[in-house]
Amino acid sequence: MTQTITPRVRTLMLLILAVTGMLLAGAGPASAHAALTGSDPAQGVVVDKAPTQVSLTFSEQVALSDASLRVLDPKGARVDTGKPTNVSGTTYAVPLHSGLADGTYTVTYQVVSADSHPVAGAYTFSVGAPSQTTVTAVGQEVGGGVVGWLYGLGRYLSYAGFIVLVGGATFVLACWQRGSGARPVQRLVVSGWLSLTVATLLLLLLRGSYTSSGKVSDVFDLTLLGQVLQTKTGAALVSRLLLLAAAALFVAVLFGAYDKREDQEKRDLTFGLAIGGAVVSAGLAATWAMAEHASTGLQAGIAMPVDVIHLLAVAAWLGGLCALLVALYRSDTPIEASAVHRFSRLAFGSVVALVATGVYQSWRQLGSWSAFTDTRYGQLLLAKIALVAVLVGIAFFSRRWTGRLAETATGANAKTESEAGASKTTASKTTASKTGASKATASKATASKAGGSEVAGSARAAQLARQRVAVDTARQKRQRDADPDRFGLRRSVLAEAAVAVVLLAVTTVLTQTEPGRTEEDAKAAKASASSSASSSASSSGSDPSAGALTLTMPFDTGSKDGKGVLSVDLDPARVGGNEMHVYVQRPNGRAFDVPEVKVAFTLTAKKIGPLPVVPDHITTGHWSANGVQIPMAGDWKVAVTVRTSDIDQVTVSKNAQIG
Repeated sequence: MTQTITPRVRTLMLLILAVTGMLLAGAGPASAHAALTGSDPAQGVVVDKAPTQVSLTFSEQVALSDASLRVLDPKGARVDTGKPTNVSGTTYAVPLHSGLADGTYTVTYQVVSADSHPVAGAYTFSVGAPSQTTVTAVGQEVGGGVVGWLYGLGRYLSYAGFIVLVGGATFVLACWQRGSGARPVQRLVVSGWLSLTVATLLLLLLRGSYTSSGKVSDVFDLTLLGQVLQTKTGAALVSRLLLLAAAALFVAVLFGAYDKREDQEKRDLTFGLAIGGAVVSAGLAATWAMAEHASTGLQAGIAMPVDVIHLLAVAAWLGGLCALLVALYRSDTPIEASAVHRFSRLAFGSVVALVATGVYQSWRQLGSWSAFTDTRYGQLLLAKIALVAVLVGIAFFSRRWTGRLAETATGANAKTESEAGASKTTASKTTASKTGASKATASKATASKAGGSEVAGSARAAQLARQRVAVDTARQKRQRDADPDRFGLRRSVLAEAAVAVVLLAVTTVLTQTEPGRTEEDAKAAKASASSSASSSASSSGSDPSAGALTLTMPFDTGSKDGKGVLSVDLDPARVGGNEMHVYVQRPNGRAFDVPEVKVAFTLTAKKIGPLPVVPDHITTGHWSANGVQIPMAGDWKVAVTVRTSDIDQVTVSKNAQIG
């Protein structure tokens, strides 16, 4: 029966790997996890006066290099001067040369988001009037090409290695301690350690090129490698390598000293190994949590421990499943029904933890039900949920086969014991007769013949013993494979492993995709900026003397429901009295109320201000103030303070020419 199953297993695994490869190949460049939510000057606007700086606002903190923000004139020459700096919150600016000529300017940016993914793009604005430009790059692609594909492959291998290493070791310690001496299980766990180690080294080398040029030739650039080591991601990868050294010692003890101990000694050593393994496993999981999605955004302090638990639950379930599959198909040491039962309970607890932490992570990354269908992250998450549901369904059938296996285990053990007793009786009789015959023969032989026959007899006896062991092993394996309950369990576990491989590929792509909450916030901010620019343009077109000003600013107080977009309308934006309206919207564009909104005007060049204005609440998401006095013309800083709870508030600002 084994000869008919093995080719099917190989064919199925090849098909699964092919599907996984297509998923990874189709993932494309990593989506930006920090989105551009605002800029000054805004995209596509025409300003009368040349700005002194260009500022960009992102949805989260980003890491900058000296060339992260660039401004190019119509001929492609750089007009920015100095290094980009963080002016406030998530807003970054780069100064410009004074006296810029009229024409269209291109702003390009390439930064790294707080969750370690590269972000790049470009837009244009004009001074005086639009003009033709020789700058053809309207955006930059990062995270793509050969380097991007290799980086995605490295991420997949690192996840797979972690799951096999941690899950396989957990299976041996918690479910099947006899498995520490099974060669196939040993090879599985060691291969997980090797995969994770090689993948981590690969990611460390690729990181510099992945977040900058994307060139294969820059992979071994020591300057880029030095820069990577100073980042959060570089520190996480180095920490992972150090923990893998400790994991190597753990694996050596598990399959070395632990395997050679007696059952009683094993029980004493199991506790110590379990504590050490749990610490190393949690540390390895934390190297992902501290550098990716969980480390930034809403409730990061809660999200990181939750992410560690999520990763450990996945490893215990899917990694243990791989170890069980190897034990059923490859191991010469038969796995007991009790061990399968123990893994069934472990898998059930892991699924409960997986669902609980997954629900929290989904809420945190999506923020709304509509994000499930309106964002790519939500669509991938739906696919992941569907695969998990299929996996749980197959696991239900595996539990049924496990129950049947346990029911027949008692009868099988009794039969084995009776056969063992009979074989022992026969063996004792045979040994006694052989002993008598050998004594008679020995008395008739000469001393020299006796010496030669003893050597030949011992060699022959050893050969016969090895043959008997091989025959007994083959017979036991045939009996094990002939068991219909064990055969059914093998098939269901194989199906689980097949779905798990595809699930891991979808998860890898998901971690490289922009979270739904961030994508919706960026869409809302861009839509608000576009509408503001359109309204300003239409106002200017209908009445040349009108100078109505609209400023749009995203905000985030860091609390629940603390994100939004506010718009400040100042009409006619001239010296003297003005009418001001403030609108507050959620990222999805719906108006909502906050406890307090305050506005302050500051003319830094003349040391005037801040001039505070407290607008009156008109209706949901709308505040207004009349007679707002602007004493003189200039480049005014408009700062708005938004309070969303008793303790959570933030101040955002923009500069605008008034008067």
